[in-house]
Amino acid sequence: MKVVIIKYNAGNIFSVDYALRRLGVEPIVTADKEIIRSADKVIFPGVGEAKTTMEYLCSNRLDRLIADLQQPVLGICLGMQLMCNYSEEGNVQCLGIFNADVKRFTPERHEDKVPHMGWNTLCCKDNILFHGFDKEEFVYFVHSFYVPLNEFTAAQTNYILPFSSALHKNNFYATQFHPEKSGKIGERILQNFLERT
Repeated sequence: MKVVIIKYNAGNIFSVDYALRRLGVEPIVTADKEIIRSADKVIFPGVGEAKTTMEYLCSNRLDRLIADLQQPVLGICLGMQLMCNYSEEGNVQCLGIFNADVKRFTPERHEDKVPHMGWNTLCCKDNILFHGFDKEEFVYFVHSFYVPLNEFTAAQTNYILPFSSALHKNNFYATQFHPEKSGKIGERILQNFLERT
């Protein structure tokens, strides 16, 4: 199986690479469009800022390539947000895969800290990413922006308000949390994605 991690100015590429290697997969980290198109599975990670990253993707013509992929694609953190229509982070148009906008967390109480950082529960719908899960599980988050609940929500988490912690549409999957930093639960999610046919 040929697994590609899209290479761009993202901060968590190496941790995703390491997590996949722990599962016995040797991914290819590349920005080469033909290699990405020919992959069996594609992972679109992200730690960074939305506007700068979208400018990079557009200038390198990776924006349309990602949106047009036909094989299973997994977006992680900023990768998930960039798959939406629009982000309040930099007020930028994104890839438009999911018909949803990315909002900034607004603290409502003194104890509400932004960014939302640390372990929180995942309330999953019946989805291939969460195959084998029979209860709420804890996963690791680091984010200041969120995707509201919408028709593509595959899992939700509560922090300040309920938000989408995972999305799914056709061959596109996405997680706001970091499966590569979420221990055995994260490994199971990555394995479920890799086993998706």
